[in-house]
Amino acid sequence: MKIVEVRNFTDSELVSKKKDARQEYFNLRLQQQTGALEKPSRLNDLRKDVAKLETVISERRLKLKIKSRVAKKPVDDKKKK
Repeated sequence: MKIVEVRNFTDSELVSKKKDARQEYFNLRLQQQTGALEKPSRLNDLRKDVAKLETVISERRLKLKIKSRVAKKPVDDKKKK
């Protein structure tokens, strides 16, 4: 999930997605403790997703106007010559 996508969610969507992500994170941690976790990298992804959701929620609560940066296209050296 990218921050640009998160900023396009409504407030209710943010809250519900945060709740779902936290629940999934909890379930994956339980699987990790029992040794049944197949994708350990999913834990990091979920942790970062929750952080993005919480960031946007707090930005809106503080009424901050944040614009997401648009990635620049890489310059092709062959076209320059």
